Amino acid sequence: MTLKLFVKRTAPFSILWTLTNYLYLMALKKLTATDVSALYCCHKAFVFLLSWIVLKDRFMGVRIVAAIMAITGIVMMAYADGFHGDSFVGVALAVGSASTSALYKVLFKMFLGSANIGEVAHFLSTMGFFNLIFISCVPLILYFTKVEHWGSLSSLPWGYLCGLAGLWLVFNILVHVGVVLTYPILISIGTLLSVPGNAAVDVLKHEVIFSVVRLAATCIICLGFLLLLLPEEWDSATLRFLASIADKKSDEHGEELTESSVNTRSRSRANGTVSIPLA
Repeated sequence: MTLKLFVKRTAPFSILWTLTNYLYLMALKKLTATDVSALYCCHKAFVFLLSWIVLKDRFMGVRIVAAIMAITGIVMMAYADGFHGDSFVGVALAVGSASTSALYKVLFKMFLGSANIGEVAHFLSTMGFFNLIFISCVPLILYFTKVEHWGSLSSLPWGYLCGLAGLWLVFNILVHVGVVLTYPILISIGTLLSVPGNAAVDVLKHEVIFSVVRLAATCIICLGFLLLLLPEEWDSATLRFLASIADKKSDEHGEELTESSVNTRSRSRANGTVSIPLA
């Protein structure tokens, strides 16, 4: 593999994943962890829209409804404190993080498809090597351009940084490998469970009071996320299930009618009555 081909195949994934993480962290400076995690759940709707447009996936009306619900939740979240100030910027950053994450996943599906465990391990190793060479200089560029400000090296919270790096490594491994080894829906449910988990931490530790608009927006986004987890054949499977229930009830009703007619005949014979069939 030449250097040009290596950069061409790895750079888009590395840049998108770096933007996803950076925008997510910047959003945490403006919003609570609950709001950011709820807005990040919108990436599932963006994945569906991009897959429908780019990959020509099957159109599903329920997923269009879910995407509309996600957009509605985004607008409500931005409206909670007015379309101005840090809240609006935080919403824009969180939505940007969800968008880059969706584009990353669509590109991954486009180029790798249903990858096995070996291909995923090779992909993560290659992207990590690319990040080490090229992305490591990004913090220095941000520092010297005055975009980011550091204190002295001794004042940096190295414990938190190392813990965050370790957790992020575990997260990436579990997300990429877990999709191969288990069902993708389990990974998606784990993402959704981060919303109530962060809400509990915000309420108990930070004593955050959520407004009615924010709670409604969070619930709408989470409900849309759950709708996006429905399988492609959910409608036909539901119709078959309802049809089987209806057939079972009709069979039970027919058996009841048969038993009642048999009992009626037995009583008639016991009483000495005979039924004469009509010609």
